[in-house]
Amino acid sequence: MSARGSWDKERESVYLYRVLAEVEPDAARSALFERLAREAESQAAIWAKGLQSESPDVTAAPFVPSYRARVVARLVRRFGPRRTRAVLSAMKVRGMSIYSTAQVGHPIPTSVKDIGRRHRGTGGANLRAIVFGANDGLVSNASLILGVAGATGADGQSHALVISGIAGLLAGAFSMAAGEYVSMASQREMFERQIEAERDELAEYPEAEAAELSLIYQARGLSRDDADRITASIVAHPGYALDTLAREELGLDPGELGSPWGAAIASFASFAIGAFVPLAPFLLASGRPALWFSMAATAVALFAVGASISLFTGREAARGGLRMFLIGAAAAAATFCIGRLLGVSIG
Repeated sequence: MSARGSWDKERESVYLYRVLAEVEPDAARSALFERLAREAESQAAIWAKGLQSESPDVTAAPFVPSYRARVVARLVRRFGPRRTRAVLSAMKVRGMSIYSTAQVGHPIPTSVKDIGRRHRGTGGANLRAIVFGANDGLVSNASLILGVAGATGADGQSHALVISGIAGLLAGAFSMAAGEYVSMASQREMFERQIEAERDELAEYPEAEAAELSLIYQARGLSRDDADRITASIVAHPGYALDTLAREELGLDPGELGSPWGAAIASFASFAIGAFVPLAPFLLASGRPALWFSMAATAVALFAVGASISLFTGREAARGGLRMFLIGAAAAAATFCIGRLLGVSIG
């Protein structure tokens, strides 16, 4: 980022910190954002000093927040800092980790060795995506097959159902994979840009970055002396410092930014597996027996997926399985009825 861009970004941060300090009802957190605003002003002054020698007229112009910053400020005033913390993190507003719902399991590091240790082994998000991808494949392809069955009739129409099921499997899997790839790639690019900006700022003014990190730790309950001591030891090691600043100021784990290709492949595979369940009976049989086997296999798979989702929600497995079965059954029944009506009207 250019010196002018860094200067504008710091002034924009000052503006947003002041908005946060204004709307935050907790006095300690409000004070934190006010102090972060002053730190950002100090950092902006460093960039302004360098710009003055190149173009004095630039630094003399009054600051006008960007349209994006004004929209974010309106959102913060409307919904509050906690609900808009993801948007604020994307704007590189620091200190959003104080709103984390998992602070009990997110302890402050007391030494350089502690940095990053608590973030290892975060495969749960991938497992969650696989389970929900399989559920999407199950419901969408079962609904498609039953809709076609309703329109054409199950007897003697297995070929049409097989073609429809394969088309639904491939179309849905490729759509899911493409969507996941674009989403993950865009997210990763944004995160990498934020971390790169943090690296530049750490090299330009490490003392100011240490002061900001100390303020965050003080807001978490540490005394000023303890917070200053910890941040001083962290900033003394640039590699560890960048890692910690990314986690505590941006809420990012540099080692877990996600792989676009990995997400795309996982989404494709999970959707395809789910979509294959209602299709498989028509590859082995035909007519009404295949339709009944397809419905039974889909019902069992829906219940199993619903029970698996309970691992993430903490609810009772049987209740989750029954709920997913009822939702899938309702979707399939609706498409079957619509298909039957369309088949009758067209025929």
